[in-house]
Amino acid sequence: MEAGGASGGQWVPRGPGPGPSLPALLSQLPSSATVRYRGPGIPPWGAPEPCLEQSGQGHQARGKAAPATSPEEPPESQALRELPWPMEAKRYLWKRQGDRPTKQVVGMRGSKGALLLGRAWAPLAGIPKMLEPWRTTLMKIGGQYGAGTESYFRLLRFLLGLNILGALFQGALTLLPLFLLGPLPQPPSPGVSQPCGSYDPRPGGLVDYPTLLTNLLSGEGHLEWSPLFYGFYPVQLRGGTFQLPLAYLLSTFVSGLLCLLLILRRSVSGLKQTLLSESGALTSYSHRIFSAWDFRLQGAGPAELRRRALRYELQVELEEAAARKSAEARSRGQWAALWGARTLLNLLMLALLGAAFYGIYWATDPDGRLQNDPVVQEVPILKLLVAYLPSIFMSGANLILPPVLGLLTGLEGYTRSRQVQLILLRWTVFLRLASLVVLLGSLWKQITCGGNPEAEACATCGYAYRELPCWETRLGQEMYKLLLFDLLTCLAVPLLVQFPRKLLGSMCGGPLGRLLGTLEFQVPDEVLGLVYGQTLVWVGGFYCPLLALLNTAKFLLLFYLKRFTLFTFFSPASRTFRASTANFFFPLVLLLGLALSAVPVLYGIFVIPPSKLCGPFQGQVNIWASIPNAIQGLSQGVRDFLFSLGTLSFAVPLMLASSILMVYTLTLASSYGRLVSTLKGHIKMESESKVLLAKRIVELGGKNHDLH
Repeated sequence: MEAGGASGGQWVPRGPGPGPSLPALLSQLPSSATVRYRGPGIPPWGAPEPCLEQSGQGHQARGKAAPATSPEEPPESQALRELPWPMEAKRYLWKRQGDRPTKQVVGMRGSKGALLLGRAWAPLAGIPKMLEPWRTTLMKIGGQYGAGTESYFRLLRFLLGLNILGALFQGALTLLPLFLLGPLPQPPSPGVSQPCGSYDPRPGGLVDYPTLLTNLLSGEGHLEWSPLFYGFYPVQLRGGTFQLPLAYLLSTFVSGLLCLLLILRRSVSGLKQTLLSESGALTSYSHRIFSAWDFRLQGAGPAELRRRALRYELQVELEEAAARKSAEARSRGQWAALWGARTLLNLLMLALLGAAFYGIYWATDPDGRLQNDPVVQEVPILKLLVAYLPSIFMSGANLILPPVLGLLTGLEGYTRSRQVQLILLRWTVFLRLASLVVLLGSLWKQITCGGNPEAEACATCGYAYRELPCWETRLGQEMYKLLLFDLLTCLAVPLLVQFPRKLLGSMCGGPLGRLLGTLEFQVPDEVLGLVYGQTLVWVGGFYCPLLALLNTAKFLLLFYLKRFTLFTFFSPASRTFRASTANFFFPLVLLLGLALSAVPVLYGIFVIPPSKLCGPFQGQVNIWASIPNAIQGLSQGVRDFLFSLGTLSFAVPLMLASSILMVYTLTLASSYGRLVSTLKGHIKMESESKVLLAKRIVELGGKNHDLH
């Protein structure tokens, strides 16, 4: 080797000088020794391999040479699979340990039965993962379009499971007893008048086809008196043993609690991945290159998909590293200009959202002038259009504003992962969910006379019984129309927007053709649509019990439709984002939707009086009053125990125990955090010491060579 220096501070290998050479000193480092050692009986890296003629005596030669070349055997507490040895060395050690007499170990862990049980359970443990629906499809999507697009389809599959569970609970607790213990309830007589008016859900006489279509799309007519809506369910079934009101209320609480637990479980696992990815422990390029490959892959197709997924991850790392470097180089003036631009952009976004909210409030027609117009009442198409006017305004705002807001968010100078977080957290709340709040507020004003129970229209029954004789069914109809119109929008966008644009892009050439034909799958906008649809189910599930079943069919159709459009119309995104961002923030947005939907449902259960002419809670002060009435029918001991759960003698010890548990958890987390910080410091110190050692060796080698 030749020795020499290089300009610019770069080191060029020099010739051999006095003292140990650089490779010899570096080989003494622990990391180098770990790499060289390949297990007992296996020559170290760099040693000459045995000749082919000696292959027949390989096992015998290794057995004889093992004691001389291999170090001490690992302790028995260390599992063989945890050793950094090749498979050949592990087989050799396994065979040598098998020839020794078995040591008797006390306990289940060392027994032969535990070993056999573990071997029998190992194949069964992977069965749930193999039975996951669309597993191969999701793997293909992740390999071709990145982990961000794959996370959307995983969220869609998760929501499909939630809706299936909700539909099963609703069917088992309400529909099944209703059909088994019948007879099915009949609508109230139209000629009978009560203090709260009369209620006639079914139209009289013959109904023409336009009216049937209008009733199907609006939930009125024959659909209004069906298991689809709240008003169909009676107060009591035949025999009087099954409490249908209690089961109806219980199905709602059980479904909501199950959704909350599953979303929390998913968000906690996503939070762990997010913390690990943002801590820097697993985001180094060496981890992506050397430790992220799945050696169980078989065939060229899965291997190519995994390679593309790793390429997308490295692309995200490089983009975020470049963004951080650019942010560090900004001056104070540049930061001031950037924050000024962000302020102006946010004000523009708020102005657009305010205009959208005003349009939605006007479309709800709080005064009823459009619905009571004689021309609208005579023309079925106009009546249907007025009924769908809130849905049209909400869907139009949700279709037009997200691309505009996404374009404005891209001008704020954030990374792609942070842009996804901002779009999900800001515009999900302010656009999708807040528009739903505006609609619910308008309906609340109509039902409760603006919150004034002393008003003339609400003084008799506690709600506007003349305009809304069964207000629960009316609320369920609004959610039904919103869900149905959302499904129609999902079907119309690929057919009327994406397909013509792709066709024009293929027909036109040059830059215009590339601009029209290049479509990217916008994950934030699509996730907003999923969260919005699921929030509709959570809000309207109590008033439209079959809404979860309808949403299951919608999500199932949506999955295959989105998969077809993804592989047909869309190209891989030029900028991707972390999968950990999706794993944590998508469930967080779902939690926001669940919390928002719980407010109107609980308000209707605890505050607004139920309708006196329909539903299973007729004659109650409020819907929750059915729970104390059901408890009164129990035995004295059970009744006293249940009522004691709401007293201070139970609440105070529970709060104290919860406080102690919370303090203990925070203390434990703090101690673990300090321990992790200490270990990170040790790792950093060892890395710096190795780099310093290498530099010192280079300097000493150069000085010794100059002396000679």
